Amino acid sequence: MIVGAGSSTSAHRRDEYLQAARIAIDPDRVRVEVDLTAGIAVADAVLAGIDADRDGAISSSEAQAYAGVVRQAVRLDVDAAPISAALVSSAFPDVAALRGGEGPIRVVLLASLPPLGPGRHQIRYRNAHRADIGVYLANALVPASDRVAINGQQRDAAQRELIVDYELRPSRPGSGALPFAASLGVAVLVLGALWWRRRSA
Repeated sequence: MIVGAGSSTSAHRRDEYLQAARIAIDPDRVRVEVDLTAGIAVADAVLAGIDADRDGAISSSEAQAYAGVVRQAVRLDVDAAPISAALVSSAFPDVAALRGGEGPIRVVLLASLPPLGPGRHQIRYRNAHRADIGVYLANALVPASDRVAINGQQRDAAQRELIVDYELRPSRPGSGALPFAASLGVAVLVLGALWWRRRSA
């Protein structure tokens, strides 16, 4: 689920390269999913940047290389300090779907956060990929962790940049105590059962 989505872009146009990003913030990491969909009029230009050997197909090495180009165009900061994002996965449509403006490319990035104290923080996302034909969307997802609360989102006019204001709540004291106690209780029960069997034998 997306938190407070900004104004939506008009229907995907033939001459645009739509790049829609979803940012998921956890206490210790940031995950970014970017879907890139080329309009029919620009699909050949996009394909030319992927199909390096011009054989009309997208090989695994070409897909990996292009996903790396997208990764390099994405910048992430936490509290104004740059953080490095690693390429986690990518998925490419077949050439016919790409040329027909129907098949999105998906690139998934993951960045580890430095240790952050409780309180207010900012994640800044920026995408500079194919600014000549690109149109952009960016939104934060509802956090999976109850320690993260999104307070607001700020976008530039083109939505190439998104700043997410969020609050990191303290971890609950003793959050690891219950699982440990449960494991200890199971171990005691098992040992007790073994002792009783030996005594009854």
